[in-house]
Formats: sequence, structure tokens, C-alpha cells
Amino acid sequence: MTHIGTMTGRVRLTERNPQLSGEEMLASLVPPPQFDAATFDSYRADDQYPSQAESKELLARFSAGAMPPKRGLFSRKPKVEPMKPGVYLDGGFGVGKTHLLAAVFHAVPARRKYFGSFIEYTALVGALGYQNTVELLKGSALLCIDEFELDDPGDTMVMTRLLGELVASGTRLAATSNTPPNALGEGRFAAQDFLREIHAMSDSFQTIRIDGVDFRQRSIDGTSVVLDPDEYDAALDAAGATVSDDAFDDLLGHLAHVHPSRYIRLIDGLDAVGLTGVRQITDQSEALRFVAFVDRVYDAQLPIRATGLPLNDVFSAEMLAGGYRKKYLRAVSRLNASTHA
Repeated sequence: MTHIGTMTGRVRLTERNPQLSGEEMLASLVPPPQFDAATFDSYRADDQYPSQAESKELLARFSAGAMPPKRGLFSRKPKVEPMKPGVYLDGGFGVGKTHLLAAVFHAVPARRKYFGSFIEYTALVGALGYQNTVELLKGSALLCIDEFELDDPGDTMVMTRLLGELVASGTRLAATSNTPPNALGEGRFAAQDFLREIHAMSDSFQTIRIDGVDFRQRSIDGTSVVLDPDEYDAALDAAGATVSDDAFDDLLGHLAHVHPSRYIRLIDGLDAVGLTGVRQITDQSEALRFVAFVDRVYDAQLPIRATGLPLNDVFSAEMLAGGYRKKYLRAVSRLNASTHA
């Protein structure tokens, strides 16, 4: 049961049908708000995992090498160059990959640089067409791709081709993922020609492995907060001037009719997200859409208030054992943090 109408300032996400033009998509390709000030200095490397400090140092060198070359006749200072045109930061969720990727973005002083999730780039191609996207991005100094995904082989092939054209034009690439590039298709797609596409893409990247413990779990017990109806109402009342209030099933149904690239617009202007009657998801398409929604909510740093099943149990054991395991576990990590916020 939802509680729309009981208090002012509550909205239904299911009544929002956001639109996003290609130009707006391009303008939005910047780091999420919580990483507006992310730098290498503000990244707190865990001394127990030396790969964190090593990754930071390597990415700082990559950022220096990504600066436009100085063309002065008498400049003898050598320009730092990485071995490959791209860096690929691989590691578990919650070890600071996005912070480091945003630090790369901010450290490169180029005017034309872009930062977005894999799905945002594929959505840009969908909105503008492939060739128009190439022309818009060509000549940019840096392209940052957060959480490189392979949910759809067609999208992957498009991105492979797009990145190849951009690298050929001088664009550097920085990407994060929970899986090394030569294993991206594992457990998802078996076609040999598709695997060849993945391996060809991985050749453009220098892989950097970063280890560590999920920072989102360091201060919480790993279980999402569940509220009873009275607690839920009180929590939403206290969360801010404008909050959403939707039945979980209704939201899942609505997400099927909104392109994931527009999920960020679903939560525009909200102070919190409310979900009632949370249940376990049994359909994989629903689960993947919900993951994309959770990513946008987490990026916006919105708290989630919920009733029903704990959100850390929303994905079945079968799903957690499948090819999208890392994606679901990342979502659980973010859901736990958001219910504790």
C-alpha cells in the first residue's frame, strides 16, 4: 500500500515519464555530484591493500600523460605517455573505483572531456545515431566510462567500434568495471565472434587491479533497514520537502517503460525514495532494470526508505550465482548504504 496524498510533497515515480534529448545527454556526461571535488589526494588508500595506492599513483601518471602536448619550440620537458591509450581499473565494488575515475577526469585540464556510465554512452548512440555520436565525441581528450557492462552484445559491439574510432583520433580512455576486460563475456554470452570483439577491445587498455573491502559495509551491518508502515511514514516526513512513495511492484512495472538513460530524470528534485511492499525479484530483466535504477539513486546520494522484504534480499540466490553476480552484489551494497543514510 502506498501513502500518496496523506502528506504534501509526496510524488509517484510511476507518474513521471521523463524525456531526455541527445544534447542534454551529452551535457550530462560529468561525474556524479558526490564526486564533484574528487581528487587523488582525497582518495584514502587502505594500507592493508597496497594495490590501492599503486592504482592511485598509476592513474595520476596517466592523467598527466593525457594533458595536451606543449608545442613550444624550446620545450624539452618530456610528455608522460602511458603504454596504452586507455586504463582499465578492475576491482570489487566499494573500493573507490569511481572516485579514482572522477579524479582522472578532474586532473585532465582539457576543455573537451566526458564522464558517464556505459549505459549513458549507449543511450547517446541510440538518441543521436552512431555517426553523429562519433562526430560529437571525436577530438575529445578523455572519455571516462564507469561500470563497463556487457548486458547486450549489440551494445558491446557498438561501443567497441565507437571506442576504436575515438582512440584512432587521439582520445584517451579510462574505464572501471568489476571484471577484467578479457573476461567480460564470461557467464553471459558464448558466441566466439562476440568474445573476439571483447578481446579486441581489451587490447586498448592497460589493466589495473585494485583490491580492498567495500567501504560502504565498513560502518553498517550488511542488512538493509526495514520499516513498518508507521515508521515508513515518519521517515518520509522527516526526509525532506519532496519524496517519492511507490509500491515496489508498481515501480518495477514502470521501469520497463522508461529507458534506463532517463532514470536519472525520474528522481529529479527528490530528497528521498520510498518503496512499499518490497519483494524478491524473480525476473532477470526486472532485476537488471532495478540495478540501473539503484545506480542512479546512489549516484544522487538519495536515502531509501522501504517496507517489506529487506532490500539486501531482493535478488534470488539463483541470480546471485549467475553471470550478473557482481552487478547484483554491487546493487546490494548500494541499497544497504542507502537505507542506512
